Amino acid sequence: MLNGLMGEYGGLILGSIGIFFAVALSGAGSAKGVGMAGEAAAGVVIDEPEKFGKSLVLQLLPGTQGLYGFVIGLFILFRLSADTPINTGFMYMASGAVIGLAGLISAIAQGKVSVAGINILAKNEEQQAKGIIFAVMVELYAILAFAISFFILFRA
Repeated sequence: MLNGLMGEYGGLILGSIGIFFAVALSGAGSAKGVGMAGEAAAGVVIDEPEKFGKSLVLQLLPGTQGLYGFVIGLFILFRLSADTPINTGFMYMASGAVIGLAGLISAIAQGKVSVAGINILAKNEEQQAKGIIFAVMVELYAILAFAISFFILFRA
């Protein structure tokens, strides 16, 4: 039965797994990263509410990986159909896996760097831009993964 299902709908199944990888993994990483940074920001804002806006910037940064995964997931979804060939479905799965895994890891790493940036904000507000730069450096790898996922997707 599984052979028949994979034979008939293999591309659709693999493409659907790609959507899962892209959205779920990058979304989970972003949730973790944004959550860590939010905890740190709440600690600062409780004593210095005027730093809310500046801490919010650092909290939002790890959320971008989830957006990259969501976009790739949508692109896969819009290209997927019941008659998608299995080799194309495999490429869709690979595309989703690249952004999903990179998004998961980089969002958590960026959340940790954002926490450090919030600590900079708490101790020396004038140096906050350095904390943002540190966090943005992690973003580069999510952007590279997004680009490769995009090229894999449209190569299929």
